[in-house]
Amino acid sequence: MTDYLYYPGCSMESSAKAYEASVEAVCGPLGINLKEIDDWNCCGATEYLSLDTTPAYSLIARNLALAEEQANGTRTLLAACSACYLNLSKADHYMHEDKAFGKKINEALAAGGLHYDPGQLVIRHLLDVMFNEVGLDKIKEKVVKPLTGLRVASYIGCMVPRPDYNKHVSDTEHPYELDDLLKALGAEVIDFPLKTACCGGHMTQIGPDTAFELIRRLISAADEYKADALVALCPMCQMNLDAFQGQMNGYFHTNYHIPILFFTQLMGIAFGKNPEDLGFGSELVSAHEAMKRIGIQTPEPVPAKPVAKKPTGLPMPPPRVRAVQQTTGNEEAS
Repeated sequence: MTDYLYYPGCSMESSAKAYEASVEAVCGPLGINLKEIDDWNCCGATEYLSLDTTPAYSLIARNLALAEEQANGTRTLLAACSACYLNLSKADHYMHEDKAFGKKINEALAAGGLHYDPGQLVIRHLLDVMFNEVGLDKIKEKVVKPLTGLRVASYIGCMVPRPDYNKHVSDTEHPYELDDLLKALGAEVIDFPLKTACCGGHMTQIGPDTAFELIRRLISAADEYKADALVALCPMCQMNLDAFQGQMNGYFHTNYHIPILFFTQLMGIAFGKNPEDLGFGSELVSAHEAMKRIGIQTPEPVPAKPVAKKPTGLPMPPPRVRAVQQTTGNEEAS
Protein backbone atom coordinates (compact mmCIF):
# COMPACT_ATOMS: atom_id res chain seq x y z
CA MET A 1 0.00 0.00 0.00
CA THR A 2 1.17 3.53 -0.79
CA ASP A 3 0.15 6.28 1.62
CA TYR A 4 -1.21 9.59 0.34
CA LEU A 5 -2.30 12.59 2.35
CA TYR A 6 -5.92 13.15 1.39
CA TYR A 7 -7.99 16.31 1.29
CA PRO A 8 -11.62 15.26 0.60
CA GLY A 9 -13.32 18.66 0.50
CA CYS A 10 -16.92 19.49 1.34
CA SER A 11 -18.64 18.08 -1.77
CA MET A 12 -17.52 14.52 -1.06
CA GLU A 13 -19.65 14.52 2.08
CA SER A 14 -22.73 16.04 0.43
CA SER A 15 -23.52 16.35 -3.29
CA ALA A 16 -20.73 13.97 -4.39
CA LYS A 17 -21.30 11.04 -2.03
CA ALA A 18 -21.23 8.70 -5.03
CA TYR A 19 -17.73 9.97 -5.81
CA GLU A 20 -16.61 9.42 -2.23
CA ALA A 21 -18.03 5.90 -2.12
CA SER A 22 -16.51 4.90 -5.45
CA VAL A 23 -13.12 6.43 -4.59
CA GLU A 24 -13.00 4.32 -1.44
CA ALA A 25 -14.10 1.23 -3.37
CA VAL A 26 -11.35 1.40 -6.01
CA CYS A 27 -8.40 2.83 -4.08
CA GLY A 28 -7.97 -0.21 -1.82
CA PRO A 29 -7.59 -2.78 -4.62
CA LEU A 30 -5.06 -0.50 -6.32
CA GLY A 31 -2.90 -0.17 -3.22
CA ILE A 32 -3.79 3.46 -2.47
CA ASN A 33 -4.11 4.28 1.22
CA LEU A 34 -5.79 7.65 1.74
CA LYS A 35 -4.79 9.37 4.98
CA GLU A 36 -7.41 12.07 5.48
CA ILE A 37 -6.04 15.30 6.91
CA ASP A 38 -7.29 15.77 10.44
CA ASP A 39 -9.29 18.97 11.09
CA TRP A 40 -9.35 20.11 7.43
CA ASN A 41 -11.61 23.00 6.46
CA CYS A 42 -13.45 24.14 3.33
CA CYS A 43 -11.19 25.44 0.55
CA GLY A 44 -13.56 28.35 -0.10
CA ALA A 45 -14.59 27.07 -3.54
CA THR A 46 -14.71 29.89 -6.11
CA GLU A 47 -16.57 32.70 -4.39
CA TYR A 48 -14.31 33.55 -1.46
CA LEU A 49 -11.30 34.25 -3.70
CA SER A 50 -13.24 37.00 -5.45
CA LEU A 51 -14.07 38.75 -2.17
CA ASP A 52 -10.81 39.10 -0.24
CA THR A 53 -7.53 37.50 -1.36
CA THR A 54 -5.60 37.28 1.90
CA PRO A 55 -8.22 35.58 4.10
CA ALA A 56 -9.26 33.37 1.18
CA TYR A 57 -5.75 32.02 0.63
CA SER A 58 -5.18 31.82 4.37
CA LEU A 59 -8.22 29.55 4.56
CA ILE A 60 -6.78 27.33 1.82
CA ALA A 61 -3.24 27.40 3.22
CA ARG A 62 -4.47 26.24 6.61
CA ASN A 63 -5.10 22.85 4.99
CA LEU A 64 -1.59 22.84 3.53
CA ALA A 65 -0.13 23.63 6.95
CA LEU A 66 -2.11 20.82 8.56
CA ALA A 67 -1.03 18.42 5.81
CA GLU A 68 2.62 19.39 6.25
CA GLU A 69 2.34 18.76 10.00
CA GLN A 70 0.70 15.37 9.46
CA ALA A 71 2.84 14.25 6.51
CA ASN A 72 4.73 11.52 8.38
CA GLY A 73 7.03 10.67 5.49
CA THR A 74 4.80 11.39 2.49
CA ARG A 75 4.87 14.66 0.52
CA THR A 76 1.96 13.98 -1.81
CA LEU A 77 -1.34 15.66 -1.02
CA LEU A 78 -4.14 14.15 -3.08
CA ALA A 79 -7.50 15.74 -3.89
CA ALA A 80 -10.33 14.15 -5.86
CA CYS A 81 -12.32 17.39 -6.21
CA SER A 82 -11.06 19.55 -9.07
CA ALA A 83 -11.92 22.85 -7.36
CA CYS A 84 -10.12 21.78 -4.19
CA TYR A 85 -7.14 20.57 -6.22
CA LEU A 86 -6.92 23.90 -8.05
CA ASN A 87 -7.23 26.01 -4.89
CA LEU A 88 -4.59 24.01 -3.02
CA SER A 89 -2.26 24.21 -6.02
CA LYS A 90 -2.77 27.95 -6.43
CA ALA A 91 -2.13 28.67 -2.76
CA ASP A 92 1.11 26.69 -2.78
CA HIS A 93 2.21 28.29 -6.07
CA TYR A 94 1.45 31.89 -5.13
CA MET A 95 3.06 31.58 -1.71
CA HIS A 96 6.19 30.20 -3.36
CA GLU A 97 6.33 32.72 -6.21
CA ASP A 98 5.49 35.82 -4.17
CA LYS A 99 7.53 35.76 -0.95
CA ALA A 100 5.79 38.84 0.46
CA PHE A 101 2.41 37.24 -0.13
CA GLY A 102 3.60 33.99 1.42
CA LYS A 103 4.80 35.89 4.48
CA LYS A 104 1.42 37.59 4.82
CA ILE A 105 -0.39 34.25 4.64
CA ASN A 106 1.90 32.73 7.27
CA GLU A 107 1.27 35.70 9.55
CA ALA A 108 -2.42 34.86 9.34
CA LEU A 109 -1.73 31.16 9.95
CA ALA A 110 0.39 32.00 12.97
CA ALA A 111 -2.74 33.26 14.74
CA GLY A 112 -3.80 29.63 14.83
CA GLY A 113 -0.37 28.26 15.65
CA LEU A 114 0.28 27.09 12.10
CA HIS A 115 2.90 27.65 9.38
CA TYR A 116 3.35 26.39 5.84
CA ASP A 117 6.55 26.29 3.82
CA PRO A 118 5.48 26.48 0.16
CA GLY A 119 6.86 23.72 -2.01
CA GLN A 120 6.97 21.16 0.79
CA LEU A 121 3.95 19.30 -0.58
CA VAL A 122 3.21 17.95 -4.04
CA ILE A 123 -0.48 18.56 -4.75
CA ARG A 124 -1.98 16.05 -7.17
CA HIS A 125 -5.41 15.18 -8.50
CA LEU A 126 -6.69 11.62 -8.08
CA LEU A 127 -6.72 11.07 -11.86
CA ASP A 128 -3.04 12.04 -12.04
CA VAL A 129 -2.16 9.52 -9.34
CA MET A 130 -4.25 6.80 -10.99
CA PHE A 131 -2.67 7.37 -14.38
CA ASN A 132 0.94 8.20 -13.53
CA GLU A 133 1.52 6.43 -10.19
CA VAL A 134 -0.73 3.36 -10.25
CA GLY A 135 -0.54 2.99 -14.03
CA LEU A 136 -2.87 1.53 -16.64
CA ASP A 137 -1.30 -1.94 -16.48
CA LYS A 138 -2.26 -2.37 -12.83
CA ILE A 139 -5.72 -0.95 -13.48
CA LYS A 140 -6.22 -3.43 -16.34
CA GLU A 141 -5.23 -6.27 -13.99
CA LYS A 142 -8.20 -5.44 -11.75
CA VAL A 143 -10.77 -5.42 -14.57
CA VAL A 144 -13.13 -8.41 -14.29
CA LYS A 145 -16.16 -6.87 -16.04
CA PRO A 146 -14.91 -4.90 -19.07
CA LEU A 147 -17.15 -2.02 -20.11
CA THR A 148 -17.32 -3.36 -23.65
CA GLY A 149 -20.10 -1.65 -25.60
CA LEU A 150 -20.40 1.39 -23.34
CA ARG A 151 -19.83 4.56 -25.35
CA VAL A 152 -18.61 7.42 -23.17
CA ALA A 153 -17.52 11.05 -23.39
CA SER A 154 -14.62 11.82 -21.06
CA TYR A 155 -15.00 15.25 -19.48
CA ILE A 156 -12.04 16.51 -17.46
CA GLY A 157 -13.36 20.06 -17.04
CA CYS A 158 -11.47 23.33 -16.93
CA MET A 159 -9.88 23.34 -13.46
CA VAL A 160 -7.50 20.35 -13.59
CA PRO A 161 -5.62 21.14 -16.82
CA ARG A 162 -5.38 24.92 -16.40
CA PRO A 163 -3.16 26.29 -14.98
CA ASP A 164 -0.99 23.19 -14.78
CA TYR A 165 1.76 24.52 -12.50
CA ASN A 166 3.62 21.25 -12.09
CA LYS A 167 3.05 19.78 -15.56
CA HIS A 168 0.94 16.88 -14.33
CA VAL A 169 -1.39 16.91 -17.37
CA SER A 170 -0.49 15.78 -20.88
CA ASP A 171 -2.11 18.76 -22.63
CA THR A 172 -4.04 21.76 -21.35
CA GLU A 173 -6.65 21.61 -24.13
CA HIS A 174 -6.79 17.96 -25.17
CA PRO A 175 -5.46 15.78 -22.31
CA TYR A 176 -5.59 12.04 -22.90
CA GLU A 177 -5.32 10.63 -19.35
CA LEU A 178 -9.04 10.11 -18.72
CA ASP A 179 -9.57 8.79 -22.26
CA ASP A 180 -6.85 6.17 -21.84
CA LEU A 181 -8.03 5.14 -18.38
CA LEU A 182 -11.58 4.57 -19.61
CA LYS A 183 -10.25 2.60 -22.58
CA ALA A 184 -8.30 0.44 -20.14
CA LEU A 185 -11.65 -0.41 -18.53
CA GLY A 186 -12.96 -1.58 -21.91
CA ALA A 187 -15.19 1.40 -22.70
CA GLU A 188 -15.49 2.97 -26.14
CA VAL A 189 -14.31 6.57 -25.74
CA ILE A 190 -15.53 9.16 -28.22
CA ASP A 191 -13.31 12.00 -29.37
CA PHE A 192 -15.11 14.60 -27.25
CA PRO A 193 -14.10 18.10 -28.41
CA LEU A 194 -15.34 19.87 -25.25
CA LYS A 195 -13.49 17.74 -22.69
CA THR A 196 -11.86 20.80 -21.06
CA ALA A 197 -14.72 23.29 -21.56
CA CYS A 198 -16.26 25.02 -18.54
CA CYS A 199 -19.53 23.72 -17.08
CA GLY A 200 -20.40 27.19 -15.76
CA GLY A 201 -19.51 26.63 -12.13
CA HIS A 202 -21.93 28.55 -9.92
CA MET A 203 -23.39 30.52 -12.82
CA THR A 204 -26.64 28.58 -12.30
CA GLN A 205 -27.20 30.80 -9.25
CA ILE A 206 -25.83 34.01 -10.77
CA GLY A 207 -26.74 34.01 -14.47
CA PRO A 208 -28.97 31.06 -15.44
CA ASP A 209 -29.14 32.12 -19.10
CA THR A 210 -25.37 31.77 -19.42
CA ALA A 211 -25.23 28.65 -17.26
CA PHE A 212 -27.85 26.76 -19.24
CA GLU A 213 -26.09 27.56 -22.52
CA LEU A 214 -22.77 26.21 -21.17
CA ILE A 215 -24.51 23.07 -19.93
CA ARG A 216 -26.39 22.66 -23.23
CA ARG A 217 -23.14 22.81 -25.23
CA LEU A 218 -21.66 19.93 -23.27
CA ILE A 219 -24.78 17.76 -23.15
CA SER A 220 -25.70 18.33 -26.81
CA ALA A 221 -22.15 17.51 -27.93
CA ALA A 222 -22.19 14.25 -25.98
CA ASP A 223 -25.58 13.45 -27.51
CA GLU A 224 -24.40 14.36 -31.02
CA TYR A 225 -21.52 11.89 -30.68
CA LYS A 226 -24.00 9.28 -29.39
CA ALA A 227 -22.40 8.88 -25.97
CA ASP A 228 -24.24 6.63 -23.51
CA ALA A 229 -22.83 8.65 -20.60
CA LEU A 230 -20.60 11.59 -19.86
CA VAL A 231 -17.81 10.77 -17.40
CA ALA A 232 -16.58 13.49 -15.02
CA LEU A 233 -13.96 13.86 -12.30
CA CYS A 234 -15.21 17.06 -10.66
CA PRO A 235 -18.12 17.23 -8.18
CA MET A 236 -19.18 20.66 -9.41
CA CYS A 237 -19.19 19.58 -13.06
CA GLN A 238 -21.12 16.43 -12.24
CA MET A 239 -23.68 18.32 -10.18
CA ASN A 240 -24.23 21.03 -12.82
CA LEU A 241 -24.67 18.61 -15.71
CA ASP A 242 -26.79 16.17 -13.72
CA ALA A 243 -28.89 18.36 -11.43
CA PHE A 244 -29.55 21.14 -13.95
CA GLN A 245 -29.98 19.01 -17.07
CA GLY A 246 -33.74 18.97 -16.56
CA GLN A 247 -33.98 22.75 -16.16
CA MET A 248 -31.75 23.21 -19.19
CA ASN A 249 -34.09 20.95 -21.19
CA GLY A 250 -37.04 23.07 -20.12
CA TYR A 251 -35.23 26.26 -21.05
CA PHE A 252 -34.29 25.11 -24.56
CA HIS A 253 -37.31 22.82 -25.16
CA THR A 254 -35.00 19.82 -25.59
CA ASN A 255 -35.17 16.31 -24.20
CA TYR A 256 -31.60 15.23 -23.55
CA HIS A 257 -31.02 12.33 -21.20
CA ILE A 258 -27.28 11.88 -20.70
CA PRO A 259 -26.27 10.34 -17.34
CA ILE A 260 -23.28 12.03 -15.70
CA LEU A 261 -21.02 9.58 -13.87
CA PHE A 262 -17.76 9.82 -11.95
CA PHE A 263 -14.83 7.97 -13.51
CA THR A 264 -14.33 6.03 -10.27
CA GLN A 265 -17.87 4.67 -10.52
CA LEU A 266 -17.01 3.08 -13.87
CA MET A 267 -13.71 1.83 -12.45
CA GLY A 268 -15.67 0.16 -9.67
CA ILE A 269 -18.07 -1.50 -12.13
CA ALA A 270 -15.14 -2.80 -14.17
CA PHE A 271 -13.52 -4.09 -10.96
CA GLY A 272 -16.68 -6.09 -10.21
CA LYS A 273 -17.98 -3.93 -7.38
CA ASN A 274 -21.66 -3.74 -6.44
CA PRO A 275 -23.31 -0.75 -8.22
CA GLU A 276 -25.12 0.30 -5.03
CA ASP A 277 -21.78 0.50 -3.22
CA LEU A 278 -20.53 2.87 -5.93
CA GLY A 279 -23.34 5.37 -5.55
CA PHE A 280 -25.38 4.32 -8.58
CA GLY A 281 -28.97 5.39 -8.06
CA SER A 282 -28.02 8.71 -6.48
CA GLU A 283 -27.76 10.46 -9.85
CA LEU A 284 -30.75 12.52 -11.04
CA VAL A 285 -30.47 11.59 -14.73
CA SER A 286 -30.72 7.83 -14.46
CA ALA A 287 -27.81 5.68 -15.63
CA HIS A 288 -29.98 2.55 -15.48
CA GLU A 289 -30.69 2.20 -19.21
CA ALA A 290 -27.12 3.06 -20.25
CA MET A 291 -25.59 0.49 -17.92
CA LYS A 292 -28.21 -2.13 -18.81
CA ARG A 293 -26.90 -2.07 -22.38
CA ILE A 294 -23.70 -3.70 -21.13
CA GLY A 295 -25.43 -6.12 -18.79
CA ILE A 296 -25.01 -4.12 -15.58
CA GLN A 297 -28.10 -3.70 -13.41
CA THR A 298 -28.02 -0.43 -11.51
CA PRO A 299 -30.78 0.99 -9.29
CA GLU A 300 -33.09 3.66 -10.62
CA PRO A 301 -32.74 7.01 -8.85
CA VAL A 302 -35.20 7.55 -6.02
CA PRO A 303 -37.12 10.82 -6.40
CA ALA A 304 -36.02 13.30 -3.78
CA LYS A 305 -38.51 14.12 -1.04
CA PRO A 306 -39.59 17.76 -0.76
CA VAL A 307 -37.45 19.66 1.71
CA ALA A 308 -39.38 21.31 4.52
CA LYS A 309 -39.10 25.07 4.64
CA LYS A 310 -36.89 26.44 7.37
CA PRO A 311 -38.77 28.46 9.99
CA THR A 312 -36.06 31.13 9.89
CA GLY A 313 -33.56 32.44 7.40
CA LEU A 314 -33.78 33.79 3.89
CA PRO A 315 -35.58 31.64 1.29
CA MET A 316 -33.39 30.31 -1.53
CA PRO A 317 -35.68 29.50 -4.47
CA PRO A 318 -34.22 28.25 -7.73
CA PRO A 319 -33.68 31.08 -10.22
CA ARG A 320 -36.63 31.93 -12.43
CA VAL A 321 -35.67 31.80 -16.08
CA ARG A 322 -37.39 32.69 -19.31
CA ALA A 323 -37.46 29.88 -21.85
CA VAL A 324 -36.08 30.76 -25.27
CA GLN A 325 -38.43 30.58 -28.21
CA GLN A 326 -36.29 28.61 -30.65
CA THR A 327 -35.81 24.86 -30.38
CA THR A 328 -32.35 23.40 -30.22
CA GLY A 329 -30.78 19.97 -30.67
CA ASN A 330 -32.68 16.90 -29.57
CA GLU A 331 -36.17 18.41 -29.69
CA GLU A 332 -39.09 17.18 -27.69
CA ALA A 333 -42.31 16.70 -29.56
CA SER A 334 -44.94 19.19 -28.54
